[in-house]
Amino acid sequence: MNLTSSLRRAARLLLTSASLLLAAAPLCAAEPAKPVEGSWVAPHFQFHTGQTLENLRLHYVTLGERSNPAVLVLHGTYQSAGAMLSKDFGGQLFGPGQPLDASKYFIIIPDGIGVGKSTKPSDGLRAAFPQYNYDDMVLAQYRMLTEGMGISHLRLIIGNSMGGMQTWIWGGTYPGFADGLVPMASQPTEMASRNWMMRRMLVESIKQDPAWNNGNYTTQPPSLRLANNMFVFATNGGTLAYQAMAGTHAQADKLVDERLAAPVTADANDFIYQWGSSADYNAAPGLSKIKVPVLAINSADDERNPPETGIMQAALKEVPGAQLLLIPASAETRGHGTTGMARFYVRELTQFIQGLPAR
Repeated sequence: MNLTSSLRRAARLLLTSASLLLAAAPLCAAEPAKPVEGSWVAPHFQFHTGQTLENLRLHYVTLGERSNPAVLVLHGTYQSAGAMLSKDFGGQLFGPGQPLDASKYFIIIPDGIGVGKSTKPSDGLRAAFPQYNYDDMVLAQYRMLTEGMGISHLRLIIGNSMGGMQTWIWGGTYPGFADGLVPMASQPTEMASRNWMMRRMLVESIKQDPAWNNGNYTTQPPSLRLANNMFVFATNGGTLAYQAMAGTHAQADKLVDERLAAPVTADANDFIYQWGSSADYNAAPGLSKIKVPVLAINSADDERNPPETGIMQAALKEVPGAQLLLIPASAETRGHGTTGMARFYVRELTQFIQGLPAR
C-alpha cells in the first residue's frame, strides 16, 4: 500500500469515527420555555347576578414572548393553570417543534375565578362570595387579555372540560377574537342529563353534611373526600381502563383505598362554587355566530359527554367550520380524562393549526 492510499484510508476511518460519535451524542434540543407567573386585578367586577366585587384577581402563567401570536389555554374544573403544564398535556404541546411551540407562540394560561391563585371563596368571603358562572369566568379572561395585557386578538383558544365549554362561550360571545377554537371534552349544549345530575349530587352531598355548617366550618367536611371520589369514579377514568387496572375485586378495593387515603387539598366552599358554576352553562345560542374554524375533540368513552346521544353531532351542524375528532375508546384512554393526554390528538391538532387562515 502506497503513502497516498494509507492517508486516504486513515481519513476514511477518522470520518467514520466522527460520524459514529455524532450519532451517539444526544442532540442539543432547545430549552423548553420557562413559565412566568403574573396577575391582573379588576378594580371593579360585576357578575351576571348583578353582585359586584372589588379588586378581583386573575392569576395567570405565560410561556414564550409577548411579541408572538397569542394562544389562550383554559383548564378544567377543580384545576388550575399548572395542570396544563403537565407532561401529558403541556409536555406534548408547548415544547420545541410541538404544535404550540412556546418559541413561536405566546401561551397564556389563567387560573379561573375561584381556583389557584385567583380570587376565590376561601380567601375570606366563604359562602358569601358572589355566585359566578362560566360567562363571568370568560368575561374576566377577556378583560384580563384586553385591559391587563393589551391583547386584542388570539391565534387560538384551546380548552379542556370546563375550559372546553368556556371555549364554546368565547366563540359565541367574542366572534372572531381568535382565529381558531379547540374545545375538548365538552359539548356546547346546556348542562343537563347525567352530567348535571352528578354535579348536583356532588354539591348536595357537601351542603347536606352538617359539618359544612352553611360554609362556616373549622375543618373540611368529611363528605368532601367521599363525594369527590364517588364523582370521579362515576364520571372519569374510562370503562375499559378501569377494567384493565381494577379487573379483580382485590384490585378495585386497592384503588378505592388509595384514593380515600390521599390527602384532601380542596376547600369545601371553593369546591361547591367550582362545580356549581356550570349550572346554567349553555353555549348553544351563540353557535351561529362562530365563523372561524373549530376542531372539537372528544373521547368515545367520555362519561360526561357520551357521543351516542348524537347531541354533539347535531350541534356542530350549526357551525360551518367545525369538525369533530372522536378518540376511540381503549384501555389506554381515560374516559372524560382522555383529552388531558395530548398524544391522542397531537397530529390532528398540528394539522388544524397549520390550516388556520394566515394573518
